[in-house]
Amino acid sequence: MRPKRFIVLASLVAALGAPASAVAITDVQVAGLQAALRARGLYAGPVDAITGPQTRRGVLRFQRRSGLAVDGVVGPRTRKALGRLGRPLYGTRLIRRNMVGWDVSVLQFLLGRNGASTGAIDGYFGPLTNGAVRRFQRRAGIAVDGIVGPQTRGALTAATPPSIRSRLNYWAGQYGIDARLVRALAWMESGHQPQVVSSVGARGVMQVMPGTRRYVETVLLGERVPRTVDGNIRVGVAFLHQQLHAFRFDVRRALGAYYQGPAAVRRHGLFPETRHFVRTVLGLRRRV
Repeated sequence: MRPKRFIVLASLVAALGAPASAVAITDVQVAGLQAALRARGLYAGPVDAITGPQTRRGVLRFQRRSGLAVDGVVGPRTRKALGRLGRPLYGTRLIRRNMVGWDVSVLQFLLGRNGASTGAIDGYFGPLTNGAVRRFQRRAGIAVDGIVGPQTRGALTAATPPSIRSRLNYWAGQYGIDARLVRALAWMESGHQPQVVSSVGARGVMQVMPGTRRYVETVLLGERVPRTVDGNIRVGVAFLHQQLHAFRFDVRRALGAYYQGPAAVRRHGLFPETRHFVRTVLGLRRRV
């Protein structure tokens, strides 16, 4: 819900755009980037899939050291230079025991987030990762084969806490918006994590800026909204609803206004990073 600069991991939907100037967005692909940078001694923070200053500095240092364009864009050339941990992106192949790669690091991150820790996020699908995959599959009620394909990936990324998912669905219904769109927007903004606060002050599941909250409360709703997870979701969905109406249900422009600001969209159209954001949200609708 605010303009940002992007680290672009790839041009396909599976590789989400991650902002360089804020720490709010959770993008599972960033976990693979952080693990690869850490293996080269260029990142000392946690593998948390949240893009922040440490991650961006690591990318820039790596590009400078490798003789690449120092632009912070994590595209194919930068990922190739990262070696075995730089590719392939998560979601582009079946993952099984003894594999090494960026996608294995992302898998290990997701397993840990879902209570099936692998002990380390190192990009190697060894015995501990195999055991964690099987534990997760058993708990999720899917085939326990230790192979991570579409079904296991879907279960890992759809594991939003029921209360948050239900409130996203509820407020989407109240405002007559496709719940899949609301869930995708919330995932892109925060990874459905209520505790996330960006470096520019955006908060919660919907990454609501203080000014946006004031606008929604005073202009759209005419009442104060509790500073709760539910309240955050309500404010975000109400603001999206207003943008959909303001832009005559042009979903792309409405999402752009949510991210970039409606005045900037009217004045300048969608900035390049906003177009990345919008494409990714639309691509996520079937995944979250």
